[in-house]
Amino acid sequence: MASQARPGDPGSFRDSVSTISKEGNRAWIYPQKPKGPLYNKRTWVSIILLTFLFGTPFIKVNGHPLMLFNIIERKFILFGIPFWPQDFFLFVLAMLTFVVFIILFTVIFGRVWCGWACPQTIFMEMVFRKIEYWIEGDYTQQKALDKAPWTPDKMLKKTGKYIAFFLISFVIANTFLAYIIGIDQLKLLAVDGPFAHMVGFIGLVVFTFVFFLVYTRFREQACIVVCPYGRLQGVLLDRNSMVIAYDYQRGEPRGKIHKGEDRKLGDCIDCHQCVNVCPTGIDIRNGTQLECVNCTACIDACDNIMDHVGFPKGLIRWASENNIANKERFRFTARIIGYIAVLLVLLTTLITLLVLRSDVETTVLRTPGQMYQQLTDGTISNLYNIQIVNKTFNDLPLHVDLVSPAGEIRYVGQELNMVRQDSLAEGVFFIVLDRNQIHQIKTPVVISVKSAGKEIDRVETNFMGPNTKQ
Repeated sequence: MASQARPGDPGSFRDSVSTISKEGNRAWIYPQKPKGPLYNKRTWVSIILLTFLFGTPFIKVNGHPLMLFNIIERKFILFGIPFWPQDFFLFVLAMLTFVVFIILFTVIFGRVWCGWACPQTIFMEMVFRKIEYWIEGDYTQQKALDKAPWTPDKMLKKTGKYIAFFLISFVIANTFLAYIIGIDQLKLLAVDGPFAHMVGFIGLVVFTFVFFLVYTRFREQACIVVCPYGRLQGVLLDRNSMVIAYDYQRGEPRGKIHKGEDRKLGDCIDCHQCVNVCPTGIDIRNGTQLECVNCTACIDACDNIMDHVGFPKGLIRWASENNIANKERFRFTARIIGYIAVLLVLLTTLITLLVLRSDVETTVLRTPGQMYQQLTDGTISNLYNIQIVNKTFNDLPLHVDLVSPAGEIRYVGQELNMVRQDSLAEGVFFIVLDRNQIHQIKTPVVISVKSAGKEIDRVETNFMGPNTKQ
């Protein structure tokens, strides 16, 4: 969706990036401090999300983390439910569902995720940028401070800002690490000292410096250069998508306002407030651009100016191209309905699999390279390996039964009668069947795994034997 370019400079904004100078150097962005009702709402949304982010590692369910993503030990806990590598397909399905949801959300509402919920934007605009405004002042004061010589006042402000940025980066790194190794292990790192947990300490140092560099130097480049989502929106958006848009039908031709004039221009008075507050330095009047993170700062700035000059609000607003160009209201297209249908199928499948997910997972396989054995009493035996994964946080007593056909289980070594919490138990046993139970080369057998008299899992495998079928 593109609006009219500036008079006398048609389309030139498409030839450059706002954060790169003509010489190819980094053009530093000094956004004006935003204010307005949408900014206030973003602040409250950020407070809620940050509270959840920093508070979640301390929340435990039955003594275990509410959420854990221990990639090293392949241990994952989501909302108190443990997941093992055997549940990886559920994780893939959940990620696929989330991706489809983001696609659907983008098709309808544009890049709202980036401006309102993305951790990069929340930390940059709602934490680090606020501290920068508090220490160095608004954008004009920041520009002046950066150009000024190194005086004691400048050194004090810059040092204070970087110390604050580093401390916050350290807190973020600790939180990030807590999601990987757990809050208890993180406490041990603090109590025992770094030399007792060098891997964790190195990870903490690396994360701290990465976050520090991102929020002090890299900043909006993470959204413009690194994040692929901005480029994806070029494929996902269409003329019906709701985005942060400039109403060029109402605003053009733009021009300064003069007291007492009989205005024949559009409502845009070319005050550049929408450009000044943009954290990525774009001019929203040039249309939707990949740098736009839908933070809505330009809406607040424009509405404030419209109030001052007595024009109606909404010159910049959430709208679709069809809404601006043809005054069409939002409608559900076949494309949107298709995404909704796919999302519902994925959600239904995911929820069904989660509900049907058992507390244990049993695998019974015939021992490779072993043929059936004919015993002296006329019975036939096969050797099997059994693995039982306990996906719960409780020790489970076990009893393995042969359901069908009628026969016997004889363990090699110790009987498998217990599986510890959050662990795996293994065993080896023979299944022994009478010859009259065998009527083909492969006979299906059903094995039941019980705990405290209750069946918790059931598996099927094959029994090899002579073909006695007449």
